[in-house]
Amino acid sequence: MHGPATAGWLLVALCAGAGGYCLLRMRAVAGEARGTAGGEALMGFGMAAMAVPAVALSPPRWVWFAYAAVFGAAALGTAARARGSAHHAHHLLGMLAMVYMAGAMALTPGGAHGVHTAAGAPLVTGGLLLYYTVYVLWAGARLLPLPAPADAGDARGGGPPGGAAGAVTAGWGDRPELTLVCRLSMGLAMLAMLLGL
Repeated sequence: MHGPATAGWLLVALCAGAGGYCLLRMRAVAGEARGTAGGEALMGFGMAAMAVPAVALSPPRWVWFAYAAVFGAAALGTAARARGSAHHAHHLLGMLAMVYMAGAMALTPGGAHGVHTAAGAPLVTGGLLLYYTVYVLWAGARLLPLPAPADAGDARGGGPPGGAAGAVTAGWGDRPELTLVCRLSMGLAMLAMLLGL
């Protein structure tokens, strides 16, 4: 994507970290949740690869077509599971956004992501920016702490709120708040990449 190298490397780190956490989640969950975590890991690592600054790596045009093919195939798999699930529909839109960005970069003159010309269709880019802005605000609002009931300490066996008696024993891979942070991070990264398109 276009933009300063420092911002690109920060995006690479953010997306690779999110992809790594999704791999941890794959080990901690089973069934459909495992497939979802795998798809999100693919998104995270794919976004990290796309965000590598052009000064470090300027891939040839065929690489962008390969990205589009990989995410197109992943979108087909996600579409089969997207019926009736808001999260799967969101995941499908993310895969299609990756196809769109890779296609836009492949069609950019010279086929390199270091070229500073506008890529993509402004209406599609604007629609995706609007969607991801709303998603990031919604996901961020879900992370806000809720006020604890006055008797929260008593419900935990008499210990003080947040003390050892109320400690959560969930592993790193199966913590819902970390999963939401991961998804929020990828939404923010998608916004940044769309803005740089």
